[in-house]
Amino acid sequence: MGGADVVPGVSGGTIALITGIYEELIQTINQVNFSTIRLLFKGEFNSFWKALNGNFLLVLIAGIVISFVSLAKVMTFLLENHPLLLWSFFFGLILASAWLIGKELKPFKLNYALAIIAGAFVSYWITTISPSSSSDNLIYLFFSGMLAFCAMILPGISGSFILLLLGAYSTVIGAVGNLTSNFKESVIIVGSAVLGGITGLLIFSRLLKWLFEKYRRMTIALMTGFLLGSLNKIWPWQKITNHMVKHEGTPDEELVIINFKNVLPSSYEKFELIDGKLVYLSADPQLGLAIALCLAGFLTIFLLERLGRKFS
Repeated sequence: MGGADVVPGVSGGTIALITGIYEELIQTINQVNFSTIRLLFKGEFNSFWKALNGNFLLVLIAGIVISFVSLAKVMTFLLENHPLLLWSFFFGLILASAWLIGKELKPFKLNYALAIIAGAFVSYWITTISPSSSSDNLIYLFFSGMLAFCAMILPGISGSFILLLLGAYSTVIGAVGNLTSNFKESVIIVGSAVLGGITGLLIFSRLLKWLFEKYRRMTIALMTGFLLGSLNKIWPWQKITNHMVKHEGTPDEELVIINFKNVLPSSYEKFELIDGKLVYLSADPQLGLAIALCLAGFLTIFLLERLGRKFS
């Protein structure tokens, strides 16, 4: 989940759903309430840990944090240097997730199809929104974290992509990468986003729990749609249609993609920022390697699903 959440366009909630821990995760988050916290202040540590589902939560959070921190720089490098291959892998991963999750909808009904279409439309629409400019205001980061963490537990809607849309992604991911060199400032930035995220998570998880209890299959159909709609964001071959250059002419010069369109592999061109201008160059679409990585992502999901069933 941590590795997926680093990448804008991929959801950690997808991984939780296909490994069979999603509903336990929602249930566990819902158990964080005043009654549970009261047990801690009363010194009833064993009861508190049991009510919190502590073992599950501790292992999960540790895994997410370790993965997020260790992969932040790796994912940034891959996004900057090998985006086509990275997106190919995740395209296969998301496609397989949608198929695997959708298998639960038996017997298939018209209302499930409508829910899938609605979910796909919402998710697709989110991927077409233009990102905002970056902000490091702590209050803004708090509310950005709230929205991102809510998205993070929804399959198909990426928490990192929500941060990107809100202009907070580069600030947060940069702070994570600079924890060792600028610890105090980085902790304040990351802490603001995480605190907001936890707040949003505690509120939103209650809605998700109610939906699973009352309308389980319709909720799964909606989430399947979310996954299918998100494929627009991670299509490997893309062309930028609108962009801006931050800090032009300085060593910190940075390309910010505002809009893009998906193209066929035969029309693919790579882009470079040269003297503040976006220049397209002829490039190998790496079709064979892209298909191989797409299949690898596809097979990874079935491996994760099998492991999830084995250990559940």
